[in-house]
Amino acid sequence: MTVTLAGIFTSGIELAVGQRLWLMLPLCLSVAVVYKATRVERMRDLPIAALGLWVTIVLGMGLVGVGLWAVFSLLV
Repeated sequence: MTVTLAGIFTSGIELAVGQRLWLMLPLCLSVAVVYKATRVERMRDLPIAALGLWVTIVLGMGLVGVGLWAVFSLLV
């Protein structure tokens, strides 16, 4: 059991490109929750505020990615 766990941390896990993009979602959610936890007045407002920021971050990163892909496609 410990050999298997050690193997996870010493060698990488093979992921396809599409699978790597899905890992962006929980990362953005954790950033949104931590940021909004320091900014909201009442903790009752935290889930909605964090969800709104999460959507904004994900859409913003998606638009930046599409924009960079378009520039790359024009230059190549």
